[in-house]
Amino acid sequence: MASESIIGTDMNAPLSILHLHGSFDIGGKEARAARLMAAWGGRARHVIVSADPAATDAQTLIPAGVRYEIAQDPPPLGGKPAVARYEAIARMMRRYDLVLTYGWGAIDGAMARRVFGKDMPPLIHHEDGFGAEEAAGLKIERNLYRRVALSAAQGLVVPSEALEGIALGAWKQPRSRVHRIVTGIATRHYAADPDPRAIPGFVRRKDEVVIGAVAALTSMKNLSALVRAAGGLSGKFRLVIVGEGPERAMIAGAAAAMGIADRVVMPGFVERPYRFLRGFDLVALSSRAEQFPTAVIEAMAAGLPVASLPVGDVRRMVAAENASFIAEWPTEVRLRDVMQALVNDAGLRRTVGAANQAKAVAEYDEGVMIARYRALYEGVLGRPGALS
Repeated sequence: MASESIIGTDMNAPLSILHLHGSFDIGGKEARAARLMAAWGGRARHVIVSADPAATDAQTLIPAGVRYEIAQDPPPLGGKPAVARYEAIARMMRRYDLVLTYGWGAIDGAMARRVFGKDMPPLIHHEDGFGAEEAAGLKIERNLYRRVALSAAQGLVVPSEALEGIALGAWKQPRSRVHRIVTGIATRHYAADPDPRAIPGFVRRKDEVVIGAVAALTSMKNLSALVRAAGGLSGKFRLVIVGEGPERAMIAGAAAAMGIADRVVMPGFVERPYRFLRGFDLVALSSRAEQFPTAVIEAMAAGLPVASLPVGDVRRMVAAENASFIAEWPTEVRLRDVMQALVNDAGLRRTVGAANQAKAVAEYDEGVMIARYRALYEGVLGRPGALS
């Protein structure tokens, strides 16, 4: 990366924005960041740092015409606390108008601002959930570190009520600094008829119920549990798991063990879910932990019912008609039971799906999300209209 400053001295010049990620592989937060970059258009230039230099696949989500680059040889974002490392991060951040940090993997950006705060640009931290290390419970030492580091941020953005409560409680953040902005999508795209060729190798069979899951194939998404739950279903069905990741072989093994290998389809990652979601009959979520999952919003916008374990805000996200299909207890048997009720009744699926779609359009459209992020970023910059 060039060593000279790219801060705009002209108030009408594009903003220079630095994005610090623990990983910039494809996921919900990365898709949202790419969508916001597109919304800012020519009013901003972006430099993206991934703490894992091999994890940059999400740049494929950034539309053509957005001015961005992936930083080469940036200072390390991870490692043991070290003044020299914080100072190097601070030097990098000073070259920008605005710094955006994402998740635990980039929390040291906030800590660098805490330690070396002089002449620093405003910083907004974004938390979307937890990795496998904290799925079963928050780590005390990380909570303490967050409290100190986040005191230097101008704002903390969270997508869910559950995470908002953690920020105000365990992380001791003042109410004025915490902003709950729910993830939004372009809901209009999801009302279109599905493209039958969107999922390679998948052709719908007559009289079958198609259960869909859109998720990375990781331990956090718990997809082997979904396969085992599906293995207990009666009736004709197929389970289509769209995504890629290290658990592929384990999920396939679970399907073979349940005797449903011929009913489980894993096409890999398929971009633009709105092209295929309406080809499913319902969407299932088996994650060990979530906050405000984009997959649920997408399913709702496509007019589908959602069968899920009771993680994060999912029960509050879905329409009232869908609430009884969020399992009472996080077990595979409970997940099987709520899926079975939907598999059995096409009319019920249509009624629940229609209610979900209406709620998604009213509450989760991307226009609301973009407006709230624009107001927050312009506010901390003290530059109204800079991203408008």
